[in-house]
Amino acid sequence: MKVYQIAMKIGEDVWETVSQWDYFNKTTIGNQWIRSADSIASNISEGYGRYSFKENKLFCYYSRGSLFETKTWLIKSHNRKLISTGFFKKMEKKLKILEIKLNNYIKSIGKERSK
Repeated sequence: MKVYQIAMKIGEDVWETVSQWDYFNKTTIGNQWIRSADSIASNISEGYGRYSFKENKLFCYYSRGSLFETKTWLIKSHNRKLISTGFFKKMEKKLKILEIKLNNYIKSIGKERSK
């Protein structure tokens, strides 16, 4: 699923960035940012693995919440000058694309696909 692949890439991008920070920044903002970014993909996969439309949707809602939390940590990281404006804009764009795709995926859950 494309939505899952994008979510995985975002998690890896955040990890790679935060791993370069000093101890204080890693243990304050970094920890939270990594956890929220990783939660996006992990909730998508957990919901998918439940084999229930209702539970799949529920976990995708959790994933969307983590996406918005990830946006908040992105903004805080930029405001506190921990990331460049270029990286900020690149991640902001990826998160917007993921938000659209995740919302579309949520809408499709439980609907029969035409052949």
